[in-house]
Amino acid sequence: MLSGLLALVSAAAFSGAAIYIHVAEQPARRALDDGSLLVAWKLSYARATPMQAGLALISGVLGFAALWAEHDTRWLLGAVLMIANWPWTLLAIMPINHRLEATGSADAATRALIERWEQLHAVRSALGVSAVVAYLWALV
Repeated sequence: MLSGLLALVSAAAFSGAAIYIHVAEQPARRALDDGSLLVAWKLSYARATPMQAGLALISGVLGFAALWAEHDTRWLLGAVLMIANWPWTLLAIMPINHRLEATGSADAATRALIERWEQLHAVRSALGVSAVVAYLWALV
């Protein structure tokens, strides 16, 4: 049961951070000029990546541990949803991250790329919230 509770807590922390990006951080960044927007995105990305990647991995592993301990496949659903953040990020978001990291001076195209990044990042929020729901389902 402890692994399931910890899987839920780490999934909730991941989801909260991902949602915060959409509710507060990204709207605030969009109010900046193109150059400041890029600088703010780069600084935030560098700090958020290890935290969110780690939380997704920890929650997924703990979900698998809960599956093993509880023999309840509902834990599998939550674990798969959390781990799905990794391939989604690597395949869909990482190419944009690399382009943004390599960008020296920003313009309207850079802003459009950051807005596209935001849309793709919303999937991470949805995966995290879905995992929280699955974990809660497994707990009840």
